[in-house]
Formats: sequence, structure tokens, C-alpha cells
Amino acid sequence: MAAFIPALNNISLDHWDNPFFSFHDLQVDVWRLDKIHPEISGNKWFKLKYYLERAMNTDKHTLISFGGAHSNHLLALASATNMNGLSSIGYIRGEEPAILSPTLIRAKELGMELRFISRPEYNLQKKSAFMNDGRDYEPDALFIPEGGAGEDGIRGAEEILSGIPAGRYSHICCAAGTGTTLAGIINSTDSRQKKIGVSVLKGTHGLEPLTISWLKNPADLENVQMIHEDHFGGYAKYTKILIDFMNKTFDESGIPTDFVYTGKLFYSVVRMAGIKAFKPGSHILVLHTGGLSGNRSLAPGLLQF
Repeated sequence: MAAFIPALNNISLDHWDNPFFSFHDLQVDVWRLDKIHPEISGNKWFKLKYYLERAMNTDKHTLISFGGAHSNHLLALASATNMNGLSSIGYIRGEEPAILSPTLIRAKELGMELRFISRPEYNLQKKSAFMNDGRDYEPDALFIPEGGAGEDGIRGAEEILSGIPAGRYSHICCAAGTGTTLAGIINSTDSRQKKIGVSVLKGTHGLEPLTISWLKNPADLENVQMIHEDHFGGYAKYTKILIDFMNKTFDESGIPTDFVYTGKLFYSVVRMAGIKAFKPGSHILVLHTGGLSGNRSLAPGLLQF
């Protein structure tokens, strides 16, 4: 086990009130993974946990991964390795800008070495690294796929609901980027429960971005639904409607969200409630997967929290 263990006891199960929920007789709770740690927050810790353990058990002192300028995954990796006395390297999508994003500034402060590569080259190198476990990059380092999307990441995600009686819920909802968290939730819950993933990527279809081979029992897909219409322009894109919704949600519930993942997830749950996508009496669990540090890239004052 890694030397540093976040404060998992900080997680809370918060009731979420909304006029649409009460009108349609819905009970909605939020599993507040964002409270784990300001940088290794939410699902990030669970997805990194077993990669860190493997690195320490195999005497790997450097961990490398891929991500964009606002990658919460890279920030979490930089923070986790820093706390455990390890080194980290981040391959960043795109040419190095004159001014780094707040996320990358903080990752660099935490000791992460940043290596910028063009977008076309990024996709090629990411695929190559995944195929050979990163050996072409740093032979003595441990490679972590983008977003922690691999066997160890899924294994960690399967533990996300271990602290609550998840069986009480008829629906479990989470945002989906790589689909790693959703796969872990599907693998660790009753197949009769409805699992809803909200894709934050533009252009996904069917069950994308979920990778079917990650599931222990493909038959569980019978109760899995992916929502594709609430991405607000694509990954890390947003509109005034989304920002206004996030501010309103915080004002009413005190729950902060981020514009990349959870803001879109929360919006989707409310929208679905409004169109009667949930049967009256449904008990819904929404996963707050953290990532609030990404909001630092927004203009000051845009968010009211």
C-alpha cells in the first residue's frame, strides 16, 4: 500500500434537494468523493491507488502518464507521488503555451516533469505507450494510462461504493470520460440496479466511452444507459447555461461542481428528472467524482463558489 492514504472518512452522503425531484417523488443522494483531498480528489484516488501500490512494491520510483492542460488526473498523480517520495512525468497534449494552466502550474510545483507533444504525436505516443506499458519512454518507470484507464484503475474504482449501502439505490449515476469509473461501478454493484453514465465527450455513441472488455459480466449491460446530449460542446467545454446551473445548484444545495465532469452530470440528472426519465419513488445515487481544481482555469467571478 502507498505510504499516503487520503482521508476517506471525510466522504459524506449528502441529500440533494431540487424542485424536479420532489415534484416527481424522487430521492437523490450525492456521494461526496470530492471531500477526500483537494488535489487527489474523488475517483482520482481510487483509480491511482493500485498503480501507486504496484510502483512501490516493484521499486519503481517514477510514474508517467498522459493528459491535457487541465487534467485532474495529472494533478492527482503529481500530488500523490510527491506525498509518497516518488517522481512523476506528465506527457501533455499540445505545444507548450507561453502561460501554463493553473493545473499544470500546480503539477509542476509538486515536482512533475512536463513534456509537451503535438496533438497528432500525442495520440500516437499514448497508443504506443499503452501497447508496450511505457517501456519506450522510461524503462524504469511505471506507466499509467490516461485517466488511470486500465486494470489497476478499474480495480480501484470497484471500491468507490464500499463505504455505503449502495444496494438501496435504484439508479447510480456518474460522469464518463474514459469510462473507468463507470466500469468499476458496474462490476461492483447489483446487475438489477440501473447504471447511468453521462458522457462528457462530444461525438460518443451507444455505450461509448465505456470499454466493454473491462466488465466482469457483459450481461450487466442490460441495465446500463449512456447519456450523450449533455456534454456542452465536448470535453472541458462549457456554456453560460452550464455555469448558471452550477451556481444555482451550489446556492440551493451547497454542493460545488466542476465544469468538466460533475456540472454536466448534475445537469443531466435534473434534466432527466424533468422529462420523467425516472419512475416516481426512485432512489438515485449521484457520484461526485471531484475535480474541483479544474475550475481554477475559469475566469475569476464566473463561479460563485
